Amino acid sequence: MLVELRIENFAIIDELRLEFGDGLVIFTGETGAGKSIIIDAVETLLGVRADATVIRAGVDRSSVEGTFKIAPDLRAAVHDILTREDLLDDPDYVTLGREFRREGRNTARVNGRTASLSLLKELGELLIDLHGQSEHLSLLRVPSHLGLLDRFAESESELSGYQSAYKELQAVRKELNGLRQAEKDAARRAELLAFQAEEIEAAALTPGEEEELKEERTRLANAETLATQANLAVNALDSSDPDSPAAIDQLGAAQAALESLAQIDSAQEPLAARIQELFEGAADLARDLSDYLENVEFNPKRLEQVEERVDLIGDLKRKYGQTIEDILAHGVKARAELDAITHAEERIHELTASESRLLATLAEKAQALSAARHRAADRLSRAIENELKDLKMEAAQFGVDFRTRPDPQGLPLGEQPVAFDHTGHEQVEFLVAPNPGEGLKPLVKVASGGETARLMLALKNVLARADHTPTLIFDEIDQGIGGRVGSVVGHKLWNLGRQHQVLCITHLAQLAGFGDQHFKVEKIVQAGRTTTGVRNLNGEDRLVELALMLGEVSAGTLQSASEIMQSVRQATATPG
Repeated sequence: MLVELRIENFAIIDELRLEFGDGLVIFTGETGAGKSIIIDAVETLLGVRADATVIRAGVDRSSVEGTFKIAPDLRAAVHDILTREDLLDDPDYVTLGREFRREGRNTARVNGRTASLSLLKELGELLIDLHGQSEHLSLLRVPSHLGLLDRFAESESELSGYQSAYKELQAVRKELNGLRQAEKDAARRAELLAFQAEEIEAAALTPGEEEELKEERTRLANAETLATQANLAVNALDSSDPDSPAAIDQLGAAQAALESLAQIDSAQEPLAARIQELFEGAADLARDLSDYLENVEFNPKRLEQVEERVDLIGDLKRKYGQTIEDILAHGVKARAELDAITHAEERIHELTASESRLLATLAEKAQALSAARHRAADRLSRAIENELKDLKMEAAQFGVDFRTRPDPQGLPLGEQPVAFDHTGHEQVEFLVAPNPGEGLKPLVKVASGGETARLMLALKNVLARADHTPTLIFDEIDQGIGGRVGSVVGHKLWNLGRQHQVLCITHLAQLAGFGDQHFKVEKIVQAGRTTTGVRNLNGEDRLVELALMLGEVSAGTLQSASEIMQSVRQATATPG
């Protein structure tokens, strides 16, 4: 609900800060005092386009800001929007704002940060219904009618059953459409997949193979150099040339000398042990090099085979992936898709049977849902017409229009299949005939003014629990009605205030008496300037205002005002 409204330099409003409670909030005051200007300011928070003409004379900027407490029923929807735009601050409140500059662009804000008008409108439609502005009144938005009817009908069980079957059908149709689309290209696609799978399988790749082949290729390509260097190392270690003693022979001589030394000087035994390790290590190294030399292969044919294998792997990598693992995975996927195509006809047959079965099931659930809606529509029409009688619109009629449209892929209902979606197979719109002989018409086409306001009041009262819009604003609702009907309207607004926050401008004391909160809007003229002031009335001040609404303040009007308040206390002792 709207908890605080701040207005600055807007039309004849200099500076205004209003705090609102829940229930019914009444605005009274003389014509031209600025009551409708306050409503106009609220309207700008709903994304209505406005220009510099709203700026108070003599200043350069004007601003309007409203803080709303987020109702539990709207928390998820509002949070989704704010999270999407990265504007969620306080989980319990949201602030909408507008700023108008005489020179420069107007600015919309959400939670103090610049936002688009479309975002302001999106949030505003969830938070406020402002009567008199059809683009902001949820009951005049046809897409909202079905949800309101369902909540009024309390048809959650039927709707849940229908939507469960609907989701299952959509999943089947999605798979079926995919298979049918694939079937069109099946021959060409199957040929390509078979070639890919067979090419990869024929290569018989193994992970890590490429690295091993490249190492082998390096050895084969450098076999002569490898053999030469290994041979030089072997000769240096263990040569039989008497003119060039081998390293092993030299180490052997050193070993014998140190062993003799250690026999005389036992402290040098570690030196003898170290030379022994060197001698044995050199001998082992010479043997290992000799073995390596024997395995160095001069094999051009094998080199050619390795080169071809490396080239094959490179070619497959260019086609199917960056690694051998990627290539093998592609082959598995191609084989699986090929198998799926091979068995697609069988699967299509199975899914087609499932589709027919689910369509029949969904048709049954759609009929059950429709029956619940039609029963609720009759109750809704009677309830609203009764409300309208109380509001002196005895001849007004209300109806709910149900429409279907044919669709070859639709539900098997009646002579031909009908279109459907996640809500059912019927489109719903509320209709009204305010006066005899006019015939039922869409709500959006009914006449404007107090008659429309009373119609909306009747609708809101009946749909109070079904309608989740937290703040409702009524202007001109008392147009053309007298005090007795004004009392009825006031009681109904007060009842509506038990489910919503209701803001209402009125000139009728009998209506104003029902307010949980009463503001008087006054025109103040100082130093040749006109401004609007607002007072929150309580006690004697409120009694005096009601007396003024009845005429001049006198003992008689004060007594009448007191009687109005007594009547209100009796009427509101028990809601209904």
